[in-house]
Amino acid sequence: MEENVLVTRGLTKRYGSATVVDHADIVIPKGEIYGLVGRNGAGKTTIIRMVSAQTLPSEGEVELFGNTGERELQAARSRTGAMVETPSFYPYLTARENLEYYRRQRGIAGKHVVEDALEQANLTNTGNKKFKTFSLGMKQRLGLALALMNRPDLLLLDEPINGLDPEGIVEFRNLLLELNRQYQTTILISSHILSELQNLATCYGFIDRGKMLEQVSAVALAEKCRDCLELKVDDAPRSAALLERELGYRDFEVLPGGVIRLYEGLESPQKVTNLLIGQGISLYGMDHRGANLEDYFLNLIGGVRHG
Repeated sequence: MEENVLVTRGLTKRYGSATVVDHADIVIPKGEIYGLVGRNGAGKTTIIRMVSAQTLPSEGEVELFGNTGERELQAARSRTGAMVETPSFYPYLTARENLEYYRRQRGIAGKHVVEDALEQANLTNTGNKKFKTFSLGMKQRLGLALALMNRPDLLLLDEPINGLDPEGIVEFRNLLLELNRQYQTTILISSHILSELQNLATCYGFIDRGKMLEQVSAVALAEKCRDCLELKVDDAPRSAALLERELGYRDFEVLPGGVIRLYEGLESPQKVTNLLIGQGISLYGMDHRGANLEDYFLNLIGGVRHG
């Protein structure tokens, strides 16, 4: 039976009358890279904080490596590493000195773990360079090195590529892919840069306003984001009714802004054009395209699915 590294059941966090995370159920099998997708303020950071015990849940349960008891969870969390928001480092210490400080503070045995973490994060040759002179990319890599120092089986990363330039994003992505391939490290990564998550994730969880909307594998998502005809019209509800009644099409979705995505009849776009224009519909545009992760998420929180 496949081992689930992380499971949450009804995980909830309230601050006063505001519910930030609302009964979130998450399942992450061993070896997956799980992309937690949501807008800023959707609850992504709060979930990671609850999983890593930086914040206590108001309700619900966290299971790590099959453990749910308080004592067992404490031991299980020694197998996790977390990078939540910007890590705090001493500006006048080098990368090596900063990691050595945290190694001693956290009681991690063996000075070699510092060198191992620096190597994994491509920071071995930083020499005597002080943290205050680091680029943002180097600072993010040092944060990753800190999260890796206890050789975690589960890595929790909250918006780790936020603010990085394109080169830094590619470098960080390759580091995570190598960790996953070489060490089978399970990774939970949150981001609002959806195009980048598509290059990493093997499965996704979509969250909006604290509620988990859907969990889906990358393979299943690719099927859902298949080729389509995207129509821009002045009356989407009437156009949808015509497509269904006159052409027998049922596999389509209606999105905000007068947009319809049609997943059948792609070989006969002229039939669609003739029908809509013939019925007095203003057709502003028609494109043959495939949906991406951002499109899918926007539809999930605001579109209407048919078929």
